[in-house]
Amino acid sequence: MSAAEELAKVTAPLTPVGGFVEIDGVSIVYGGRRGASSIALQTTSIDLAPSSFTALIGPSGCGKSTLMNAIAGFVPPSTGGITIDAAEVDGPSPQVGVIFQQYALFPWFTAIGNVKYALKRFNLDRDELESRALQALTEVGLQKQARKFPGQLSGGMKQRVAIARTLSLEPKVLLMDEPFGALDAQTRLTMHDLLLAVWEKHRPTVLFVTHDVDESLLLADTIHVMSAAPGRIVRTYTIDMQRPRRVETLGPELLAVRAEILGLLKPPEPDDEH
Repeated sequence: MSAAEELAKVTAPLTPVGGFVEIDGVSIVYGGRRGASSIALQTTSIDLAPSSFTALIGPSGCGKSTLMNAIAGFVPPSTGGITIDAAEVDGPSPQVGVIFQQYALFPWFTAIGNVKYALKRFNLDRDELESRALQALTEVGLQKQARKFPGQLSGGMKQRVAIARTLSLEPKVLLMDEPFGALDAQTRLTMHDLLLAVWEKHRPTVLFVTHDVDESLLLADTIHVMSAAPGRIVRTYTIDMQRPRRVETLGPELLAVRAEILGLLKPPEPDDEH
């Protein structure tokens, strides 16, 4: 039985509460030496509806991760503002969970130990702490690997632990920065199915940062395409197609969208002056 099928047996879907993200006129400029500055993100305004799944795609260095870090409260906007359920983002918040490409697991803790460490903020008693951590690992199909250390797990399993750890905190907003970029193609497809199953259960508002066009088409309901640095949103697509999706069954309409996005991401041809 797949991890997604296992998840369906764990609990009924949760009712989403909140998670409306408003990004209003946000730009981010970094200062440099001798007064020089660098524009990391041009003025950007987008909304993320509660429980939506949005992909942000663009070339390397265009500001995708910068925007995500601003939503997470790690980077203050230079102009504009960001709110979550009308509350201004002015720093990291437990309402926002972040998953990076690097798993950021403590190597000296087991899988369940990593999840339990995150849950300590709730001051649960020992039995409830154990129960909630084990349930989170069960949701991602790792209940049998709970007592293993990160060094004993594959890359895909480590990322499952990271997902379990973050979602055990029940964030309203889930930010994912190329979380499957280090995985092989087959493992990535498995992780796509797992992520969608977990999202269907918890229904956080997801912003998924990627540079992979196919990944965005398979996962998201909305795709924002960013220009090369300094980045800005140049096109937005709404993907109205049932899941699960596979590249070979996207159909001509979405394949045309795929080709269009690839065209937008293609570097400009150098001027030939010779």
